[in-house]
Amino acid sequence: MSKLDVAKEKIAYLKLWLGIAVVTDISLVGWLLSNGRSASGLMVTGALLAIVSITYAALMIHRHIERKMDALEDL
Repeated sequence: MSKLDVAKEKIAYLKLWLGIAVVTDISLVGWLLSNGRSASGLMVTGALLAIVSITYAALMIHRHIERKMDALEDL
């Protein structure tokens, strides 16, 4: 397998995880908006913490994908 093919596969794998993170983040925000008032404080706090963490992780994955794509220009 050439270096270009390996790099493309790594980017595709990162895009999979980025998609999972985005869908999870959207689902948590939707849950929080629909159940925020009736849920316990601990559940709301946990959801907020999860949203912040997953959003940060998605941003880091996105930045990693961008760096890998920039590196493709050299191949």
